[in-house]
Amino acid sequence: MIMEFRSGMFSLRKKIEDVVLRAEMLAPAALELEEAIHIKHEETIRQSNLWDDQAKSNEVLIKLADSSRVVDALKDLCYKAEEAKLITQLAEMDAINFRLFKQAYSASLDVSKLLDKYEMCKLLRGKYDTEGACMIIKAGVSGFYPEIWAEQLLRMYLKWAEKQGHGTRVVEKCLSKNGGIKSATIELESKYAYGHLSGERGVHSMISRCDASVSDEVGMAAVDVIPLFLETAPDLEIDNEDLLITSPSSCEAQWGQTGSAVCIQHIPTGLRAESSGERSCFANKIKAINRLKAKLLVILRDQGISNSRSIKKDSIVDLWNQQTRRYIFSPHKLVQDVKTGIHLLDLNSVLDGNIEPLIAASMNSRQDCEYG
Repeated sequence: MIMEFRSGMFSLRKKIEDVVLRAEMLAPAALELEEAIHIKHEETIRQSNLWDDQAKSNEVLIKLADSSRVVDALKDLCYKAEEAKLITQLAEMDAINFRLFKQAYSASLDVSKLLDKYEMCKLLRGKYDTEGACMIIKAGVSGFYPEIWAEQLLRMYLKWAEKQGHGTRVVEKCLSKNGGIKSATIELESKYAYGHLSGERGVHSMISRCDASVSDEVGMAAVDVIPLFLETAPDLEIDNEDLLITSPSSCEAQWGQTGSAVCIQHIPTGLRAESSGERSCFANKIKAINRLKAKLLVILRDQGISNSRSIKKDSIVDLWNQQTRRYIFSPHKLVQDVKTGIHLLDLNSVLDGNIEPLIAASMNSRQDCEYG
């Protein structure tokens, strides 16, 4: 019994020491870099007459506030790492004190989370990565199971968002007669939400059984992710003659439906965007056009062009043709990420919102493609 206790204490101390060592290697240099960036933003404000250019002044002030938050977070990280180290040393001086070791371990977990968050944000250097995210989940058309599966995915993303502390709203939900949902739209009003979630775009498949001879796909749902611009409206001009605006018939048992749904199609590309969760037709029209602009801006970025009239329609990949992930329920519970190739053995944990390993793998994969 004593040997097991000592072994557990040694394992706990090793985990704490590993996190403290990681913090000591990364945090000082990161803090020095971020403080230099913060000072540079302060100098820009002092040296420029920003008030003559309101747009530029807003941009610089936002960057200054962001860098201030990063510096404060890194200072807090350094403090917590030093706290964990000191508590561990006190515990060792007091022979064996499990309570102190648990306190140090709790502090080290906070340090590890802060380090992970900082490192992941440094990976998010793509255009629009700092924006919020609008996620649209749509069930496949083959009956009951896809609608149940779409609702399961919605719960998964909401749980992930809650654990990450993202401000999240379900703004539209179209319920199914037989349970589940036909579609849902959630808005994540937190910085970097788009950068974290853009890799989720595509088809997510529910596999009831998968072995060497057969693979039974019983449910499919498509997940679309577009930037949700937090500070300004999407910066894109679209000719009115290129837009087809309609009012689709409302979905039965619509959650958040006001009877004033608006669908806008961009005729040259065929892209569509909808909104039904606002209180008026006018408000839904504004939200739909902003969603459409966000979709077009992502395509402009991907195709390396600046004018929506120059978009190559044939190069737009249909959302339903992009396989993203397979969730296998039998004989082994397994999650297969098609884009990155990683497999996770704990299906239930993933469905409970623990998708950080999948998001991190996607972010690393995108960085390899963009900068490798």
